[in-house]
Amino acid sequence: MVNFTAIYVMWLREMKRYVRAKSRIVGSLIIPLLFLVFLGVGLNNMIGGVGGVEYTNFLVPGIIGMSMIFTSMFAGISVLWDRQFGFLKEIMVAPVGRISIVLGRIFGSSTTAIIQGILVLLLAIIMGFISIGIFQFLLSIVFMLFIAMTFIGFGLILASKMRDMQGFGLIMNIIIFPLFFLSGALFPLENLPSWLIAISYIDPLTYGVDGLRGAMLGISSLPILTNLIILIGFSVFTVILGSYLFEKSDAV
Repeated sequence: MVNFTAIYVMWLREMKRYVRAKSRIVGSLIIPLLFLVFLGVGLNNMIGGVGGVEYTNFLVPGIIGMSMIFTSMFAGISVLWDRQFGFLKEIMVAPVGRISIVLGRIFGSSTTAIIQGILVLLLAIIMGFISIGIFQFLLSIVFMLFIAMTFIGFGLILASKMRDMQGFGLIMNIIIFPLFFLSGALFPLENLPSWLIAISYIDPLTYGVDGLRGAMLGISSLPILTNLIILIGFSVFTVILGSYLFEKSDAV
């Protein structure tokens, strides 16, 4: 049975943790900023444009995708942190269903990831890297939502099977960076060998970045609706599997 009060409490806890962690907010904005300034401006002067737009415009959706995937995977670290300090055990014995606890975490982490993505987008707009309208902005948020849910679910899958925070960080980096580079965030997928292109279509972030690029710039390898449907499928799969494994996992 879903307990909406428990969902709200878990969501509110995630939001308070995010707001209070000023260093986390600032730190997660610095890396995207460095990519935009040094990589974007530097390569823009070298290669000019990609797909009919300037490289700085082309890069913005990819950097937002990068920011989203890192922020979303923090959901897994949060589970390990709570397990290590005993909080997970306390909420697991509370008289509410575990599915409510999972949903609260997912909604809270999704909200913080979307906020992070919006902050990066606003930063790019303020600095003149990209210019979009209201409809493009809202459509971009839709893609941010499903990118967040996909990788939050993925983070829960990993966290449910692991106990060591350091090991989780290492595995997370091993997984995240190939997903990022294969997503077409930094360069068009058409420039890759055919076998790498085939692998890139297994990457959920590929559809997120391509969808963001289509929403913001009107250029994409696949139709926007196709990207959205596939991304929703990935998010449903990872969230359901992550929730199932979380419910079956031990609190200690």
